[in-house]
Amino acid sequence: MLKLIQKTVEKDKFCVELQDVSTYYSGETKPAITNVWLKIPTQSLTLIVGPNGSGKTTLLETILGLLKPKTGKIKIFGYDIPKMAVEARKMCGYLPQDFMRPPGEPFSVKEVVGMGLASNKPFGKLNGKDWEMVYDALNLVGIEDLANRPVGRLSGGQQQKVMLARALVRKPKLLLLDEPFSALDETSRKFISETLLSSLVEDGCTVIMVSHDVSFKPKRCSLTVKMNFGKIVEVSST
Repeated sequence: MLKLIQKTVEKDKFCVELQDVSTYYSGETKPAITNVWLKIPTQSLTLIVGPNGSGKTTLLETILGLLKPKTGKIKIFGYDIPKMAVEARKMCGYLPQDFMRPPGEPFSVKEVVGMGLASNKPFGKLNGKDWEMVYDALNLVGIEDLANRPVGRLSGGQQQKVMLARALVRKPKLLLLDEPFSALDETSRKFISETLLSSLVEDGCTVIMVSHDVSFKPKRCSLTVKMNFGKIVEVSST
């Protein structure tokens, strides 16, 4: 069944489609995003930019089915969202904007990264091959040496890399990144934006990245979406 799904994904021109989508937060009368029409090409890097409060995070959470739209239609890999969001999310990786773990967090770095696989496993139990995937993800973002460290004792930049590794560990077909460089130094930011993300796209992954920095454009970016006041105000191809 998985092979059949993967073949279908490869054939589809767009992996994410939104048609006239509006999303409200609970108790609010004004939509957080409104009348969004958007198609994300398969095997591409899309950058979503705009000022704080423009709806960028809401858009990501709506795509993933974490927020239920009041109107409109969403599809990921042909799955209707949020109706089939659980199935679609098995093919996705997500790095949220709020990634910091509490100082008393008892889990090690490798255990936190392993949580990215556990949700797809019976009883959340990882096998030897799973742990190999965990270490591959740690190595990919350059933090293999931190594997046994308590995650709550790491710096903000180190924790952000841990959560990026967790998003990557299941080798997602779709990767959603919300302000992924907010705690990183310039060297790490350059490596991820110019090398890592380019490599992922070349290997078939579709990346959607959010940034408040309208001047920033990562390497291999093929689509830039500008948002303001909960609306898409411009879409440009490069």
